[in-house]
Amino acid sequence: MFRRKLSALDYHNPAGFNCRDETEFRNFIVWLEDQKIRHYKIEDRGNLRNIHSDDWPKSFEKYMKDVNCPFKMQERQETVDWLLGLAVRLEYGDNADKYKDSNPDSAKNADNTAKNAEPLINLDVNNPDFKAGVMALANLLQIQRHDDYLVMLKAIRILVQERLTQDAIAKANQSKEGLPVALEKHILGFDTGDAVLNEAAQILRLLHIEELRELQTKINEAIVAVQAIIADPKTDHRLGKVGR
Repeated sequence: MFRRKLSALDYHNPAGFNCRDETEFRNFIVWLEDQKIRHYKIEDRGNLRNIHSDDWPKSFEKYMKDVNCPFKMQERQETVDWLLGLAVRLEYGDNADKYKDSNPDSAKNADNTAKNAEPLINLDVNNPDFKAGVMALANLLQIQRHDDYLVMLKAIRILVQERLTQDAIAKANQSKEGLPVALEKHILGFDTGDAVLNEAAQILRLLHIEELRELQTKINEAIVAVQAIIADPKTDHRLGKVGR
């Protein structure tokens, strides 16, 4: 919802900005004040720049009051949108002549390029049909629910790519021939007093171990899938920092 304003302000990652990420949000506020709004003098921006301080929320709350933001800190999306609007107005005021001569076609081409680079931008995540469709797919594929429907959609995409492609299905359908096992080489650890029951217990133990191995494999796959969703580092070259 902020992409157009972020693009207009030359933000380094307009398509991937996540205001819910605390570190990314704080870095964004510092960038916005340093580069666009500039309400404070440089020497007065220290508290706002100290994003790792426990007192940062208080500093940001004071900043909101100083710029006359009508929203509360808890209303993060509304606050970000308002601050972006303020920054755009200030940016236009500083560069009115530049934007007066701008070519609408070039802006449209840049917008189309951004859309092609990130297809999920075109989705209306607040559309009830979109939410219902994602939820239906998540239930069908037994994917854990998440408050962010785009996160669930990415998880669905990963699962489809890894499990439901033609190659993946063909591989899954390949018959697995088991190897012969010498039961006498596996110690049961207890004696039932009956040779047949002892052999049955050994078989059940081996089957249980196989199930545990399959479970561990699925856990590892789940960890990889989650990491693929959340380990999406954002790079801010200006800050000389990689990560949110």
